[in-house]
Amino acid sequence: MEKENATLLIEFVLTGLTDQPEWQIPLFLLFLVVYLITMVGNIGLITLIWNDPHLHSPMYLFLGCLAFVDAWLSSTVTPKMLVCFLTKIKMISLSACMIQFFSFAISITTECFLLATMAYDRYVAICKPLLYPVIMTNRLCIQLSIWSFIGGLLHALIHESFLFRLTFCKSNIIHHFYCDIIPLFKISCTDPSINFLIVFIFSGSIQVVTIMTVLFSYTSVLFTVLKKKSIKGFRKAFSTCGAHLLSVSLYYGPLLFMYVHPRSLQADDQDMIDSLFYTVIIPFLNPIIYSLRNKKVIDSMAKTLKGIC
Repeated sequence: MEKENATLLIEFVLTGLTDQPEWQIPLFLLFLVVYLITMVGNIGLITLIWNDPHLHSPMYLFLGCLAFVDAWLSSTVTPKMLVCFLTKIKMISLSACMIQFFSFAISITTECFLLATMAYDRYVAICKPLLYPVIMTNRLCIQLSIWSFIGGLLHALIHESFLFRLTFCKSNIIHHFYCDIIPLFKISCTDPSINFLIVFIFSGSIQVVTIMTVLFSYTSVLFTVLKKKSIKGFRKAFSTCGAHLLSVSLYYGPLLFMYVHPRSLQADDQDMIDSLFYTVIIPFLNPIIYSLRNKKVIDSMAKTLKGIC
């Protein structure tokens, strides 16, 4: 038993996006710029919503929560990736790996719930405009936001607790740029079948339910707008919902391929490309998409900049 315990691994090596030396510095600079823009964009959006009373409405409350989660998600993954680009020793301890995955799981799940909540908000606003102030009260908005974070926490706790049943005594090489659950399963010397089942059940259910909520909401919005036969109304609805649909499509596509489809059909390189979309690219794009497609946000930004100048 002592000999077996002595062989258990407590440190891992993250292979990163590439092992080609000539690509390390260019990729470091690229993702550093992306990370800085991501943080400035999301934190700036939160500050803008917080300081402008005209943006103190349900839609912008959810948008502020989304910006916070995007900044959290990006900060969980990108800094470690940047360090790996600059150092030859790409080690990460087992405890740090578990903490990184736990933080990642909370933020990625919370974002799923927030996207569904935002879709429901737009459904009520466009399909039931007279009842909107009655249904989407500040109290309900706060409750939905809190429950989104609680849902993310509970989902992360489930996977984290099942991770502790695994042992690692063979390879310590994680073929990824952060500690994700699937790459950990692949190097486990404990049978991860139960863990795969838990991922499929819980992650799959959350993704299917939230995607169905988004699809139902925007299908209803589309039919409502088409019934009115108003070009102005259609443009307004498209301006509000188009950005959301674009963000949701880019987010959920790779996420479904990563956690719901059979794992044996996908290579490690494809896993990393899929992961880049929802861990780096979406947090970078969201503040740009929502800001440039929203007149109130643009007006508020212009007013703020004018006040500073």
